[in-house]
Amino acid sequence: MEKVAGIGGIFFRAQDPKALKEWYAKHLGVGPAPECPDEPWQQDAGPTVFEAFPVKTEYFGREAQQWMINFRVRDLDAIVAQLRDGGIEVADVQKYPYGSFARIHDPEGNPIELWQPA
Repeated sequence: MEKVAGIGGIFFRAQDPKALKEWYAKHLGVGPAPECPDEPWQQDAGPTVFEAFPVKTEYFGREAQQWMINFRVRDLDAIVAQLRDGGIEVADVQKYPYGSFARIHDPEGNPIELWQPA
């Protein structure tokens, strides 16, 4: 069976797309969609979890939230310190056998999970 090779993009609505793209680039290093001949943001090879949650989940936060992005990181402690230095509130790091997690929210309240695989 032929299968997809990875995520080609993540697309979502925003109240202020320009400001939100700048926030993601500044604080997480995720550049905006390119205009030729620029290169898009390149992710490192590694695991990607694709998971559906029950419609009534509280995991994403507010009930109207339909999605949440999880970014893999190499050094969770370092990026948490960097984000806090940038004035971004970071939830306490949670450790599990499969890795460590921290949660932040972008300026529009969208949850972002940061994951350092074990």
